[in-house]
Amino acid sequence: MPKWVKTLLKILGGIIALVIIAFIIVTAYVIYNKQKVLTMITTELNKNINGTLTIGGLDPTFFKGFPGVSVALKNVTLKDKLWASHRHTLLSANDIYVSVNAGALLKGTVDINKIEISNAKIDLFTDSTGYSNTAVFKSKSPENTPKTKDKSNSSTQIKRFELNNVTFVVDDRKAYKLFQFEVQDIDGRMDYPATGWRAHLQLKTLVKSFSFNTRKGSFMKDKLLNGPFDIGYENKSKLITVAPNKLDIGDDTFTIGAQFNLAQKSTDFTINIANDNILWRSASNLLAANITKSLRMFDLDKPIAVKCDLKGSFNGGGDPLIFVTCKVKDNTLTTPGGNINNCSFNGVFSNNYINGKGLGDENSVIKLYHFNGDYKGLPFTVDTAFINNLNTPVATGIFRSKFDVEKLNPVIGEQSLKFTKGTADITMAYKADLVNYELNKPVLDGVVNIKNADVSYLPRNLHFKNTGIALRFYKNDLYMNNIRLQTGNSVVNMQGKVSNFLNLYYTAPEKILIVWQITSPQLHIAEFLGFLNARQSEAPAKTKNTKINLNNKLNTAFDKGRAELHLRVAKVYYKKFLATDATADLLLDNNIIKVQNVSVKNAGGSLKLAGNLVQNGKVNNFLLNTQVDNVNVSNFFESFNDFGLKSFSSKNLRGFLSAQAHLTGGINNDGNLVPRSLKGTATIDLQKGALINFSPITSVGKFAFPFRDLKNITFSNLKGKFDIDGDKINISPMQINSSVLNMDVAGVYSLSKGTNIALDIPLRNPKKDTAIVDQTERNKKRMKGIVLHILATDGDDGKIKIKWNKNRAKKEETSAEITN
Repeated sequence: MPKWVKTLLKILGGIIALVIIAFIIVTAYVIYNKQKVLTMITTELNKNINGTLTIGGLDPTFFKGFPGVSVALKNVTLKDKLWASHRHTLLSANDIYVSVNAGALLKGTVDINKIEISNAKIDLFTDSTGYSNTAVFKSKSPENTPKTKDKSNSSTQIKRFELNNVTFVVDDRKAYKLFQFEVQDIDGRMDYPATGWRAHLQLKTLVKSFSFNTRKGSFMKDKLLNGPFDIGYENKSKLITVAPNKLDIGDDTFTIGAQFNLAQKSTDFTINIANDNILWRSASNLLAANITKSLRMFDLDKPIAVKCDLKGSFNGGGDPLIFVTCKVKDNTLTTPGGNINNCSFNGVFSNNYINGKGLGDENSVIKLYHFNGDYKGLPFTVDTAFINNLNTPVATGIFRSKFDVEKLNPVIGEQSLKFTKGTADITMAYKADLVNYELNKPVLDGVVNIKNADVSYLPRNLHFKNTGIALRFYKNDLYMNNIRLQTGNSVVNMQGKVSNFLNLYYTAPEKILIVWQITSPQLHIAEFLGFLNARQSEAPAKTKNTKINLNNKLNTAFDKGRAELHLRVAKVYYKKFLATDATADLLLDNNIIKVQNVSVKNAGGSLKLAGNLVQNGKVNNFLLNTQVDNVNVSNFFESFNDFGLKSFSSKNLRGFLSAQAHLTGGINNDGNLVPRSLKGTATIDLQKGALINFSPITSVGKFAFPFRDLKNITFSNLKGKFDIDGDKINISPMQINSSVLNMDVAGVYSLSKGTNIALDIPLRNPKKDTAIVDQTERNKKRMKGIVLHILATDGDDGKIKIKWNKNRAKKEETSAEITN
């Protein structure tokens, strides 16, 4: 070995030996001067406190801080002077390890290389009056502040620090703030440039509370924070800056940065949080309870990009300013009302909707920009949607959608309407309260245009083709314009209005009143007989929260809502009946149809009627008051299938009929009269009438009046009154004066069995009396001569049988004898 190497090794060995000897000397000094060292440390630390600091014991740890000297402080507590009143100990530590510079210690000063705190609790408490236990720390006066060229103004510098199993609490009862961390491990180092200080630390801690407002709940509650921090402080600006860095919060990784302004007494802060790939539910679980509760009603299947900025002060009360942005692309959004697929939007949340209105739920807003997706196959877009005031939320926006109308079927269900063809175009501005996350009492302004649609109204089994509808929402009213319905051969054009529609639709749909103005070139009533059917109702479908869904409200509106119809129809067809220039006013109220001011032209005359129809399942009861003026009686009877008469038809009648009737009865769902249900009274006035080939008369004339034309009996005026009771028509006594014979008629005509009509027929030829001008004299001669007393009754074959009325003849003979 070269000589110079041996010399170098001897020098190094001497230095090492010297260091070891020095270390042993210092250690021995600490051991034999334990109380003195403890007093020096306590004195140094007490320079900045205004309370009580106690250290239970001090022990050196020889090699832990080599080449420095490490001491272990046991059972350290720090209390302010008012601890007895609030009982919050600022520091309570079982173990504190302090590594000090050995040389400085020999000189009587403390230079801390490293400090470790284990099994401890740090409790920074502020009571409701604003007093804080941090008052234990004295404020330094400028003249007492040490000045250094290369270091910061701190009189005691800590180069490294560690915290293990430490509970850290900031409890501000005045500002309603609570920050509580259960620190598992913090390992950090400090540098002191001339401008301030720098710290780098590795953090692992459980967040028990991160509440800016304890009345609203905690952010990041029970989440584990794990990651590095790079923190800097500038003496000039008094700003603490946390450089953006990756930090795990629970199972998600965030980029977090922050600033804290110590120049202001309020200690303002800004915290920036970002995550480009987080699930909605995971993000919502990090927020305060009042926000999380609302957001949990929704969910997104795929991760989203989120940024959150928090701005506030530690000393001020209330919430911080919260500004959250997110980007959603081709996702599936789950809502209380269903799923929205292919969903994309840019979202913003802020609790400062209007500056100066405070930071809280009342001044919060959710903004959704370029919102688009499809709901049950319906594509839609919303340019900008706002939801403001989370206490009583109000939603606003402009909704647009174009689609084939059959896609509406899954949305509204198939209990009321079913579309099979057509297109829809919707542009709608809306403003509505949100109650349990459903739109309530919305104010709408927009249009819904449906074109070339085929639609069925299932409860009434009605089908319409090539339907066009233009709906206009304005404020609370609904206008229905340019509606064209076609079913079979009927074409209906409609204009309608519902006042206060939106309020009633959501609160009392059964109170809706639709006012219709209806015109039609031709209307076939048989194609609308579905309105006579009993409505096919189903048990209301219920959502999970038992609230009636959209379709049930629609069903209620259709089924129980009222409709006022004003009709103007050019031609009305019903079986053989044809009317022209028809007008009518109808009110549909639940299961009642009230008919007023009906007027039609038929058979050369006119028909007016009023009444109502009550729907009772298979049988629909009606009440009818009608007036017939100067109609062609043959055509009139033919139009109504001879009113059910079997032995008397339209072919037997000529003339012009006027009549009045008050009738009640029943109609089945096919529009036919229920047998034996008709009751009421009717009066007739037949002008210029004729009885053509009426077999009961012609059969008598074969032997009684062989030389008179009984096949064409004319009447100048025929009046009669009839009481109708089921299948029985009671004929009040009436006189028939004709060209062939006169007769008096009274009795009962039955549509089944029970016909019993008495006819008194004088054989005197009426033509002989035509020269008599005096009507009284003519009436006296009317029944002179031979009078036949005939009885029309039921025959065995079901036809009318004519026979002598023996009872009537005997009465006549008795009367004649008495007269003689």
